[in-house]
Amino acid sequence: MHSFRFRLSTKFKKYYNKTASQSEMEELYQIMNSISDDELKELIREEWNNLEMTDSFFDKEISEGMLDQILPVKPNSTYNEQEPILDHLINWISRFKKLSVATLILVFLGFGFYVWFKPNHAPQVLVKNSPISKDLPPGGSRATLLLADGREIILDKAKNGIIIKTQNFQILKTENGQLIYQALTSNTNKDVSSDFNKITTPRGGEYKIIMPDGSMVWLNSASTIKFPGVFSGKTRSVELEGEAYFEIAKNAEMPFLVKSKNIEIEVIGTHFNVYTNTGTDVVKTTLLEGSIKINNGNSSKLLSPGQQAIQIGNEIKVVNDVDVKEQIAWKNGLFQFKDASVEEVMQQAALWYDLEVAFEGDIPEKYLTGKVSRNVNISEFMNILEYAGVKFKIEQKKITIKSIK
Repeated sequence: MHSFRFRLSTKFKKYYNKTASQSEMEELYQIMNSISDDELKELIREEWNNLEMTDSFFDKEISEGMLDQILPVKPNSTYNEQEPILDHLINWISRFKKLSVATLILVFLGFGFYVWFKPNHAPQVLVKNSPISKDLPPGGSRATLLLADGREIILDKAKNGIIIKTQNFQILKTENGQLIYQALTSNTNKDVSSDFNKITTPRGGEYKIIMPDGSMVWLNSASTIKFPGVFSGKTRSVELEGEAYFEIAKNAEMPFLVKSKNIEIEVIGTHFNVYTNTGTDVVKTTLLEGSIKINNGNSSKLLSPGQQAIQIGNEIKVVNDVDVKEQIAWKNGLFQFKDASVEEVMQQAALWYDLEVAFEGDIPEKYLTGKVSRNVNISEFMNILEYAGVKFKIEQKKITIKSIK
């Protein structure tokens, strides 16, 4: 079974990524037609359970309920009485072979996307649909570097290698699209506060930065970080607008400070994500490893891993047991949603694809849960919402959600 699953998984991934040869496509169809319905069901159930054990995305009750929707089992019932959704999909093999193969394998490989409708939250398994005529690519490594002397460098157009060298530091751009700061002086007491640099990502951009102390920062779309070319004095201070994920190099003698809106995050060495909502005073700080202290001048909170501090106005609220994978999904190349509204989903899409989003008509209460690669065109992304009943059109850089059934 393991060898069979590996062959099936390998062939389908090539099929899904449109890299499969004609002979590999034919082999995929032969594999699907060579097994019985019961064998396929057993494989799907086993893979589902493995997926939930290794990367659980739903509560156990929800997970079992969703699987029962795919493979419902009625005790003491005949095969014909069960009429599971999967049976209908299997019957499509002879009529719509290409669609049903994709559908079935999507389910047990964990590529499904689930839409929940209130009040009964009945799940539907969603698959890729046909592409749309007008398409837009995903975002990528794009950012602008503004130096203290006023020089501006568009990083995605700059050549690899050393792009800036000063008396105190040099900046290298690597082939895989990241920026590395290297201090050329070991005198951290020297006053280099005037050497502040600012890196800004546009909508549809992101960038990885290795800072002078070795700390790593992943900057999300439409975000800005400001920091010196060399950290000096008693602290390592940066300023953030937007969203960034930090992995901070430990230095107990020189704490790392992140200033965002009216809060200050004090770090010694840890992993955390900071999100600020443009146009509001909301700041969300999620801790993955180590400990951090949040201070807004009126109160302070000490976070432990798995906690999130939410600041609204002068109040800091701490939430326990947050889904940290969801919070940093963007850094790992994913959109990840859990009970997200269509508006919330489209907010993320608009930022990453640099789109204007407009809605026509009423939008009923509807929630989506799932994971989607950020490395797909807008058509691939919108096919998910199309299966949820969303009708849309793309004109230039504007996408209009026309109606929802």
